[in-house]
Amino acid sequence: VGDKVMVLARSGLWQEVVNVPASHTFPMPEGMSFEEAAALLVNYITAYMILFDFGNLRPNQSVLIHMAAGGVGTAAIQLCKTVENVTIFGTASASKHESLKESGVAHPIDYRTMDYAEEVRKISPKGVDIVLDPLGGSDTSKAFNLLKPMGKLITYGVANLLTGQKKNLMAMAKTWWNQFSITALQLLHQNKAVCGYHLGYMDEEVELLRSVVAKLVNLYSQGKIKPKIDSVWPFDQVAEAMKQMQEKKNVGKVILVPEAPKEEAKKAEN
Repeated sequence: VGDKVMVLARSGLWQEVVNVPASHTFPMPEGMSFEEAAALLVNYITAYMILFDFGNLRPNQSVLIHMAAGGVGTAAIQLCKTVENVTIFGTASASKHESLKESGVAHPIDYRTMDYAEEVRKISPKGVDIVLDPLGGSDTSKAFNLLKPMGKLITYGVANLLTGQKKNLMAMAKTWWNQFSITALQLLHQNKAVCGYHLGYMDEEVELLRSVVAKLVNLYSQGKIKPKIDSVWPFDQVAEAMKQMQEKKNVGKVILVPEAPKEEAKKAEN
């Protein structure tokens, strides 16, 4: 009672009072703010497990990170920097490139105006060792083709199904139709790996998650990782917070809090 904790839950956190199993709570490290705690678990557990458990990231390798300015993207960039001489390619809109370069992305690529696969091959003709794929659809096929021999593709989302504020059924159908498919025999000939990751289905793996969180807390305490907060919104501005993401304006995490921070509330009154 009274401990400050981070909470892992599949849903139901957009409210003032939540009820979760004690096994899904983790003590916050010294010096961490509640906003940082809210931004840590989902993104950093995902980034850590796809990069290290599935991706087996090692020194001198190369990684392509899609949506590099988003929550998992910024976490993955920081985690890549804990390994020696990793070359990071990151896709994001042009306005975010400066910020990405500062954070350690060697080659930011504007996916809106360029073919990112062509851009990667200009710099690294053989491709990359690891592709983190939150996009799905035809982008998963492009990712697989970009892998070097012994390369690993980790797919962890289908962002291409989300096409804006309203459902676009044609776009969703197209993404579904173009979904990547491969047989075990084809994999054998290619010398490549395809992995699928979804943190939401890891509810029962409490010990595994605890070990990952312990490593992340250690990295945070050493100053090697720090959640990047884009903006903080009170619950009554949830629509504006969602818009910030839908319009792809955010660099880092968009955080919801029950009430506006006191300083901002005072400014609004004045």
